[in-house]
Amino acid sequence: MKKLDEIMELMADEMADFKKSLARLDALSKELNKMSVPISTSTFDENLKSFLQKQEEANELKNELLRDIIIQLERASLIPNYVLVLFGGILIMLLSGLGYFIYSSKITEEEKFQIYRTISESELESYQIFFSENLEIKEDYCSWLQDSH
Repeated sequence: MKKLDEIMELMADEMADFKKSLARLDALSKELNKMSVPISTSTFDENLKSFLQKQEEANELKNELLRDIIIQLERASLIPNYVLVLFGGILIMLLSGLGYFIYSSKITEEEKFQIYRTISESELESYQIFFSENLEIKEDYCSWLQDSH
């Protein structure tokens, strides 16, 4: 019997715990029924609209940056302007130097030709004076020229 009494006590304790658990479960069930869970999607729609608006603003900012980059690329040139100006200046200096050297060589050539002409004219005059003074030598010279040719 003793065992039967112990089993009965254990069963009574278990029943008391079970009643407490049922009372707690009933309280939680009532609390859950009092809470209102929104069935509508309005909050979800609001969050989605705000997210989409932020995305739209970000896309607009990206599009504006891309437009600025495209405009800068259209205005950009392959060779910077200062390089073209530098190259043009050097080219002009080289061409003017070349022109100056060609001009100075022609002037020098003309001067040399004038000097040659002056020398040859003076030689002819000296030959003529010499031959006019020495007619015999002139005749010998003329005969020598005919024999040689």
